[in-house]
Formats: sequence, structure tokens, C-alpha cells
Amino acid sequence: MKKIAIFTSGGDAPGMNAAIRAAVRTAKYYDIESYGVQNGYQGMIEGRIKKLDTGNVGNILQRGGTILKTARSEEFRTVEGRKKAYQNLRAFDIDGCVAIGGNGTYTGANVFTDEYNIPFIGVPGTIDNDIYGTNFSIGFDTAINTAIEAIDKIRDTADSHNRLFFIEVMGRHSGYIALYTGIGSGAGTIFLPEADNSIEHLMEQLEKSARRNKLFNLVIVAEGNKNGGAIEIANKVNALNADYDSRVTIIGHLQRGGSPTCNDRVLATRLGNSAVEALRAGKNKIAVGIIDNKIEFTAFEEAISKENALNEDLIRMAEILAL
Repeated sequence: MKKIAIFTSGGDAPGMNAAIRAAVRTAKYYDIESYGVQNGYQGMIEGRIKKLDTGNVGNILQRGGTILKTARSEEFRTVEGRKKAYQNLRAFDIDGCVAIGGNGTYTGANVFTDEYNIPFIGVPGTIDNDIYGTNFSIGFDTAINTAIEAIDKIRDTADSHNRLFFIEVMGRHSGYIALYTGIGSGAGTIFLPEADNSIEHLMEQLEKSARRNKLFNLVIVAEGNKNGGAIEIANKVNALNADYDSRVTIIGHLQRGGSPTCNDRVLATRLGNSAVEALRAGKNKIAVGIIDNKIEFTAFEEAISKENALNEDLIRMAEILAL
């Protein structure tokens, strides 16, 4: 292992830069040359590859986003596209790759390594925390802390005006962000893609709150839940009871940006370091993760095919505490 390539793919996540930094510095320690691929798989196809050294990754630990940029690539889904990517990697004599991203990144790496003999190690980088094979993915902790900070401010105005607030957070297929921010903010109801929530159940909870003279309510909505987004749910509630003074806030892409938390910096650093160590050990087609605070490896096939399911005990607890 003399030369490795590092890239980020899919959605950006706070902490990706910390993973890049750790991978480059670990490689440097072992006298391995590092190359950064700009714009993920698309940049690999276009040959946008440049050498990285410790100077390139200085002062990036605290920065959100990714210095290597990221993109989704339809061309990489084709045989021709992957062939171009392979030829470009071979032009730089790349011996292995560190792929930082989510499920789509792993899927592309898995197909590519079946076709060409270049080892790939995956590092979970997604705020959704939906990657199987790790308790937490890079960016999740920062995203929920960003959401909590916003919701705390909303709580102040909700309390001042006795209002019902519907707050939409990210999560098209995973309710991790909604569940954790809901518990952390003391929300009355949490709408999750994985749970069988209903408008009728929400109305019952709101009526119970009214009987207890509760002055305001917070409803956290994952964008991918089956009842629709926060605006749609608010409209349904107001159609059933026009007396509610309702407001809607969509936090949106604020959750993707910002300086990563200490937890995300440490997590990303551990994973980036372990990815390079795995390449040195001859591993291939695996994703590195943290399980019970220990580094663990999961085959790409398993990481892609399985889900990082929500903790049912947390869902039940949130329901119990929603008085």
C-alpha cells in the first residue's frame, strides 16, 4: 500500500473534514501518499485527483462540509463511467480508496470493487444515521444539536404566545434526527417514517394537553413520515380544530452545516484512522463503524442490505413522556 485515494460522496455531513484529516495523517505516518478526489465518484470519472499532504488538511478539523466537495454521479452507475474512474485511479497508481459517505457511496464502492481489483474501505458519513454497522455516523450528533438549538428558541416564542408549533427536521427514510431532537427538546409528539403515527392520535394528545392546561405544544415531524411534512400535518390539524394557534418551522439544510461537535470530530477521527489501518491490513469491501464504542467492520453487502433500526425502547419512552 503506497498510494491511497480519499473522497466524499452523497450528502455532506459535519465531520467529514475530520475524517479526511485523520486518513491523510495516518497515511503520512506510514509513508503512504494520499490523493484527494474532488466531487466524489464524478470527480473520479473526470480525473479530478490531486495529491494531499498534512498541509492540505491543516486547520480543517473544525470546518463543516467537505474540502473535497461532494456530488452524486449518474455516470458512475454505468459500466463506461466506472471504467473511466478505474483508468484515472490507475493513472495515479492508487492502491486503495477511503470512501466517506452513506448507503449510495457504499453501493458504488461494492460494485466497483467487484469489477476492479482496488480495495475500498467505507466510512459512514451522513446526518441521517441510517447506515447499518455503526451506532452513529459522522454528522448525526452535529445535526441533532443544530436542531435542538433551533427548537429551544422556538420553545421560547411558543411559550410566550401559547402556540402549537410543528417543526420539520430532515429524515426522508430515517427518523433518527426526529426521535433524538424530539426527546431532547421535550416534544409532545414525534412523527417518524418508521412509526405508525396518525393525525387522530395527535388530536387525542393535544386534547389531553388542553385538559391539563398545557400552554404550548411542540410537534416534531420527520420530513419522510407517511402523513406528509409539517405544513401538511398542520393543515390537517387546523381543519379538524381551527382553535389552535399553529405555526410551522422547517429547519431544513441548517442541519447539514456548521462546525462539527466534539463527538463528531472524535468519531470521524477514529473512523478515518481505522479506514487507513484497514487498507494496510489488506481488508476490502468493508465499512468501518463504532459499535459499543469499539471499532467494528461490516461487509458492504451487509451494510447496504440491512437497516440501522430505531431503538423501540426510545420510541416507547418518548410516548410515555409526552404528557
